[in-house]
Amino acid sequence: MTSRVLPHLRRSFPVSCALAVGGVLLTASATGQAQRTVPITVRGVVAVSNFTPPANGGPSATSPSHYQGALVCVDGNANGVCDPDEASDTTDSTGRFQLHGLTRGDLVAEIPVGARSSGALVTERTVFRAALRQVDEGGASFGHAAVATPAASEVVISPLSTEVARMMEDDGIDFDTAKQHLAERLAVAQSDVLRDPSTVLGATQTALLTESVILTRRFAFAARMVDRHDVSPTALKLNPQATGPAITIKEAQQAAMNLELIPRYDHLFVIILENKASSSIVNSTFAPRINAYLAAGNQFTSYYATGRPSEPNYTAIAAADDFGITDDSRWNCLPANDLADAPEDPLPPGIGPCVNPTNHNIKHRPNLLTALEGAGMTWRVYNESINPARDVRLDGVSDPTLLAADHVYPAGSPVGAIGNASLMLPFPSGLYATKHNPSMPFQDVRSAYDFFTSNRTMGGGQWDDAIRHSPNTPGSWDVDQLGTDLQSGDVGNLNFLVPDQCDDMHGVTVRGVNGVGTASDCGGNANILRGDLYTDALIKKIQASPIWQNQQKRVGIVIMFDEGTATIGFNSCCGWNHTPGESLGPVVKNNGVASNDTSIVNYVQGNQGHGPSIFGVLTNQPKAPKGIVDSDAYSHISLVRTLQDMFQVADPGDEWSYMNRAKYTEAFIAAHLALLPEYAGSTDRHFDAVRPMNHAFVIPNGYVQKNGFPVPQVGPDANQINVWALR
Repeated sequence: MTSRVLPHLRRSFPVSCALAVGGVLLTASATGQAQRTVPITVRGVVAVSNFTPPANGGPSATSPSHYQGALVCVDGNANGVCDPDEASDTTDSTGRFQLHGLTRGDLVAEIPVGARSSGALVTERTVFRAALRQVDEGGASFGHAAVATPAASEVVISPLSTEVARMMEDDGIDFDTAKQHLAERLAVAQSDVLRDPSTVLGATQTALLTESVILTRRFAFAARMVDRHDVSPTALKLNPQATGPAITIKEAQQAAMNLELIPRYDHLFVIILENKASSSIVNSTFAPRINAYLAAGNQFTSYYATGRPSEPNYTAIAAADDFGITDDSRWNCLPANDLADAPEDPLPPGIGPCVNPTNHNIKHRPNLLTALEGAGMTWRVYNESINPARDVRLDGVSDPTLLAADHVYPAGSPVGAIGNASLMLPFPSGLYATKHNPSMPFQDVRSAYDFFTSNRTMGGGQWDDAIRHSPNTPGSWDVDQLGTDLQSGDVGNLNFLVPDQCDDMHGVTVRGVNGVGTASDCGGNANILRGDLYTDALIKKIQASPIWQNQQKRVGIVIMFDEGTATIGFNSCCGWNHTPGESLGPVVKNNGVASNDTSIVNYVQGNQGHGPSIFGVLTNQPKAPKGIVDSDAYSHISLVRTLQDMFQVADPGDEWSYMNRAKYTEAFIAAHLALLPEYAGSTDRHFDAVRPMNHAFVIPNGYVQKNGFPVPQVGPDANQINVWALR
């Protein structure tokens, strides 16, 4: 007999002597008593998905893949790292590995830069894990057991196996429960959730691959935090000024799901209403339903728009900047010297270029929609009352063939029974307005492969039935694609819900047949009631859907307004143009050097501020905190920073990864003050800077928040619980 102690297994032995007898290792303990340890063999594969972002007008592509060159080990000391003395193997060209040793434990796969995924080079290090229970379920053989077929014996280490391990640690649940919860969230069978995506087909494969892309990005970001030695969150919780110890991979994988304290959501629905300040809605007898949702959920009570009128706000909601836009002109309105029509984004028939001092066609600037698509996620803009089959890039037009009765609300509403059932109203122009579509200003979005399929209809409108039954409506036209998508699950990760200009409280003139009579509820207080009723119906539709009812999915609803009714330039915060006219242009970085971008015409006129207005948050999570009020000041620019964290399309450790003015934190402004003269005279750096909407700032006693509403906040809130928290 000869000794067979492998160097990388030595620390697993409690003694200095080990003998192999008949295939079973005999070890001598410190007391001299012999112990029997059965050798273990673990076979498996490191599976992932190859994702190609959309480019040049083409779609994205996702396919099953395996990592070649990944280091796989048994994590004997449970530190999430392949240490030199742990049993390890490097995956072959098919992604397979085989481990032999004595130690049982979770598996770790370290995928280094330079490894390959179906031939493609890996450009960012990633770490995946698989829980010990997963190994025990079907990947370990003992002693001299015959080699089974790969399908029967392989442990699949993947982004999803890592997520199960992370959920077990974060939620304090066992392996079976974590696997069940993940399967329910993805709507796949529990037996399939940890399989190699290349071995399943159809909707199951699509679900696994889609989640794999998102999780791979998150876990690569976690490895980045480890590699740059970010400070441990545990240490920072005890001391916010701590400089060590460094974050561990397990801590980082948790932190990657909660950037700047903003948790990951699967789906967010953002309902954007129009032109009402907080004073018009809070406690209003015309908006009892919205107020009930605010009380039942959570709310931000000092939320500001970025400008006036509508278009700059919708632009800022999608990109954290209005790029100098201060009017509602069409998206193709350009300075006289910039009228060339981009070949990848031709104007629709019947519409010519529009001359305007400000550029309304935002070219090649970061925005949430292209950022989501580039990270393997989806967006939707659901628009109410679109003319059937009309180009979504064009405003809605009147159609006298579509008739609907004036609304009649039941008696007992705050304004009594309003409406005249005998008054017939033709479908008016301007119900759908491109100025209210947050996908419209960006050339990169409009020229993308799925721009038209991502702009969809939303029902519940006054003329829905007339549209459905019109002989001019194409048979394939779905008046309420939102309702269809909520049932099928084909909604975006980020969904903007834009009611028409009667249902959003904006108001347009709606005249009866031959101009006789006008709509009773498309203006004034009656219009607030109408918007309140529509918002209520919209929320109930979402909450009745399988998506909302699936509590393993993290789903949220935002109720917000584009702007209030205050005076421009005196009410705002958070990255706004503090002293209009002084801006030198947005701060950008070229070749590592920060400078002002002076190419945006009239930029100094934008981001002047407006508001405040209400902002409420509802979630489908039963354990989420309710009734939380955050009175710190935020804005549309803060919202974009928050959404970048929620969907992990930015890195809090890299301020330049935040788009446009969303990077204007207090530290950023201080570091680049010479480029930001509009902030030089600030008397309240906290108020003027951007921050995520995380309720982290404890307002000190004696601090009077600028421009607060309805009463400036003095001192801390009753608690600092995160409004977005899921539990």
